[in-house]
Amino acid sequence: MEQLTIKSSTNKYPIFVGTKLRFKTQALIGKEYNNIMIITDSSVESLYLQDVVNSFSEDIKISYAVVAAGESSKDISNYYDLMTAAIKNGLDRHSLIIALGGGMVGDLAGFVAATYMRGIDFIQMPTTILAHDSSVGGKVAINHPEGKNLIGNFYPPQAVIYDVETLHSLSDKEIRSGYAEVIKHGLISDQLFFDQVRSFDITTKIKDEDLTEHILKGIAVKAKIVELDEKESNQRKYLNLGHTLGHALESELGYGQITHGEAVAIGMLFALQVSENIYNSPLPYKELYEWLDRNKYPFQLPSLSVETLLGRMKKDKKSRDLTVQMVLLKGVGQPTIETLDDELLSKYLDDFLRELGKS
Repeated sequence: MEQLTIKSSTNKYPIFVGTKLRFKTQALIGKEYNNIMIITDSSVESLYLQDVVNSFSEDIKISYAVVAAGESSKDISNYYDLMTAAIKNGLDRHSLIIALGGGMVGDLAGFVAATYMRGIDFIQMPTTILAHDSSVGGKVAINHPEGKNLIGNFYPPQAVIYDVETLHSLSDKEIRSGYAEVIKHGLISDQLFFDQVRSFDITTKIKDEDLTEHILKGIAVKAKIVELDEKESNQRKYLNLGHTLGHALESELGYGQITHGEAVAIGMLFALQVSENIYNSPLPYKELYEWLDRNKYPFQLPSLSVETLLGRMKKDKKSRDLTVQMVLLKGVGQPTIETLDDELLSKYLDDFLRELGKS
C-alpha cells in the first residue's frame, strides 16, 4: 500500500492506494464513527458495497443509499433524495458519509456531506480511474442543465481510500475516460510523464502495478497544485486543461452521452491547437491525437452549433464577465491561462470541429 498526504486549509488527509483496501475500510479511516451512510451507484452496489459494509464492526450503524449509475444522477433531485435519506437514517454532525464509486458518486455524495447540517465528514472511495482526479482536492458539486458542476463547494474529505482492484471491473469506455485525466496530468507537469503514458496501450489488460504508478503520479501532480491554490484562484485552473470545451460538449450532448474523459480528450486537442496558434510554438497535438486514436477514443460528434457551444463555454466556472478563459500550453509542463474574445474563439472552434469531423 502506498500513501500520500494532502494539506488543505481546513485539514490534512491521507490518500491510500493499494489492493484489497475495501476490506480494511474501518482500520484506514482512523477515526471512530457510530453512524455511517454509504452512497454508491447501481453498478458498484453489487460489486463492492457488501465488502465495505463487512469491513466495519457490528456495533457501528451502517446504512446505504443507491443512485442510478451515470452522470445524469448528479442532479438536484438525487441530491434532495440523499439529504432525505441522511435525515431518515439519523445522521448527525458526528456521522460519516462514504462516497463509494466513480467521480459522479464522489461529487454528489461529497456535496451532500458538505451541506448536510452545514457539513459532516466524508470519505472518498473511488472505483474508477477517472476518480483519481476528482476524489482529490475537495471539489464537490452537482450539475445544472445549463452547465456542469455549477452548484458546488470546496469541501475536502477526511481520507481517500483507493483500492485498485476495483478498477478491473471497468468498461473500456471508463478506462478511456480515466486515462484522459492521467495524460492531462502529464501534459501540465512534465514531458517524461506524458511520454510514459503516451507509450502505454490501455486497450490491453492493465497490471495493478501500472495502475498504481500512473494513479500515484497523477495524484501527486494534482496534490502539488491544490496545495498551492486550494480555491482555484490561479494555478489550480491548470487542472482544467481540456475542460472548457469538454464540459460544454457534455452539457450540449446531454450528460452521460459521452463520458467526461472522452469529452476532455477532445477538449485537450482543441486546447493544444489553440495554443499552437496563439504561441506559435510546436506542441504534441499529433502525438496526443495518435495516442487517443490508437486507444479508440471517439472523435465523431453530431453537427454542433459553434454559437451554442460558445455560449456554454461562457458559463464555465473559469469564465469571467462572460468572457472565456482557457487553459493553454506554451509547452509540455508549461500551462497558462488566456482570455479569448468571442470572434477569435469562434473561428478556432469552427476550424477545429471541421477538422475533427474529417478524422
